[in-house]
Amino acid sequence: MASIPSNDHNEKMKKKKTKNEKTHSLSDLKTLGLQLLSSRAHINNLPLLLTFVSPSSPPPYVLEALLSLQSFFITNLPTLPSSSKPPLAGDDVQVDAEFIYRTWLRSKFDELVKSLIDVAVSSECDDTLKEIVLDAIMEFVKVGNKGKFHSAVYHRFLQSIARSSTPVDTLIALLVKKYFHYLDVRYFTYISIKELAKIFKAEYMSGDGGGHSKEGVEFIHIVHSIISSIPPLENSNQSDYTMWVESGDNKVLSDDQEAKQLKMKKNDEEVLTASKIVRRMKLKFSKAWISFLKLPLPIDVYKEVLVILDQEVIPYLSKPIILSDFLTKSYDIGGVISVMALSSLFLLMTKYGLEYPNFYEKLYALLVPSIFMAKHRAKFFQLLDSCLKSPLLPAYLAAAFAKKLSRLSLVVPPSGALVIIALIHNLLRRHPSINCLVHRENVGESKNDDSTSEEAAKGTDASEVDADTPKMKPGIDHFNYEETDPIKSSALRSSLWEIDSLRHHYCPPVSRLVLSLENDLTVRSKTTEIDVKDFVAGSYSTILGQELKKKLKRVPLAFYQAPPTTLFSESDFVGWSFDYEHSDKNNIDGSDHLSAKRQCIGSS
Repeated sequence: MASIPSNDHNEKMKKKKTKNEKTHSLSDLKTLGLQLLSSRAHINNLPLLLTFVSPSSPPPYVLEALLSLQSFFITNLPTLPSSSKPPLAGDDVQVDAEFIYRTWLRSKFDELVKSLIDVAVSSECDDTLKEIVLDAIMEFVKVGNKGKFHSAVYHRFLQSIARSSTPVDTLIALLVKKYFHYLDVRYFTYISIKELAKIFKAEYMSGDGGGHSKEGVEFIHIVHSIISSIPPLENSNQSDYTMWVESGDNKVLSDDQEAKQLKMKKNDEEVLTASKIVRRMKLKFSKAWISFLKLPLPIDVYKEVLVILDQEVIPYLSKPIILSDFLTKSYDIGGVISVMALSSLFLLMTKYGLEYPNFYEKLYALLVPSIFMAKHRAKFFQLLDSCLKSPLLPAYLAAAFAKKLSRLSLVVPPSGALVIIALIHNLLRRHPSINCLVHRENVGESKNDDSTSEEAAKGTDASEVDADTPKMKPGIDHFNYEETDPIKSSALRSSLWEIDSLRHHYCPPVSRLVLSLENDLTVRSKTTEIDVKDFVAGSYSTILGQELKKKLKRVPLAFYQAPPTTLFSESDFVGWSFDYEHSDKNNIDGSDHLSAKRQCIGSS
């Protein structure tokens, strides 16, 4: 392990750089650079120029030194050895003065790359200088490996970004804007993310680096920002299939030998087709995301990942079913996490053959009043409508959802009641077997119907059900709202009386929609299902806005032919009277205050 420089050493370096800045002007730096480029005799100018590439140096000095050093190394990199380490005794390499010189230059190039990375992730440098430094680093990635993508330099750069303790949002935004549309840059980014996640997980498991520490949380946030910013390959146009390193053979890492070739030459377009690129990219894309999802994600990153999985990740995975464990665990957590995982889990079930037996039980448990105020409620209710669309849904299950939603309509805001009416409307149209919930004349038959359905769900013949089941008492709702298992909720023994009560809802759109529901159920052939999407985004403001835009033919007025003398009518409260009595004791400042005294005049 490399030793950490002491504070005294750092102070000496700062003093040395300050001294250099005082003794050398910008014109001196330009002269030193021109001398370095003109003759090898001035090679000692190289270490001096390297001292000015530092976060503590003024930007003009950094820029002037960088221009000279970049020009020098770009012309010499093709002849430099791949490593600055001296050859071993057994290596068949002729060690002469020229080789020692080239090895020394390689070490100085590594120092320059390290200094550039320090400048790029430093909080002391402005955004303009960071963009110039980023371009220089990517240029070295392009030409620093004899015409091949310099994955080692690029990996060091991404590792420094991920481990940075200062904000790197600007740097990531520049990477996305200028370089993430190149195929090889995306490819090696996925490889680096996989390696970074692997190292971080090993540190977390060993206890050396806490995943829940401040540094660990920042690392996961940065990696998530990078991986979620890479555009999907299949969304790119054909003209976007370009490489950052266009010449030479780009050897990329694979699982077996890490030596596969990714070529992109104009004369080889027929050999390397877009489909081959997509296949290779999908493999690296999948491994990068799987490695990232295995990390101890903070709750905010967890939620952001669940939001984008179904649209931006699952369609581009090589085997989407591999996310089944992650999504089922997320769905079992409950609350808002389950709501956010529902979309991706439903996608795996409908398109990729995932079997999840307890899906509807978990979905039933999510129907609570708080879901109508959740941030992602619009998407949830659209998915809920889609999940209940199958004609193979058992009657007891459809009835349980309809009754649970009906009970919730009494406690949710008006916007939620509109969504519930639309969902119940669709349920009644899709599943005629639950029409008994709308109108039931013989209460005793409801229990027989419910017993028959439950026995059918358990595999028992309906003929074995006792026909002499005692009748239920009128006015008793046998639906168990607190029951989490739909089959035990006794929904088929109840009715949708809550929806009927919404006829008198204080919000006019709710009462109007209930009346339209009755008409639609009467004339089924002339009506269709309601699009839930039209109601899921509703709120108090949207309902008020729609009401204000309407043109009213009759305006209600608070007009009385005779002023009311009582707040309530005596017919509403038999046995009670509400009379006003004047009290001199309550006469203050010459004003008469009326006091209502409620008197019981008898009991019925």
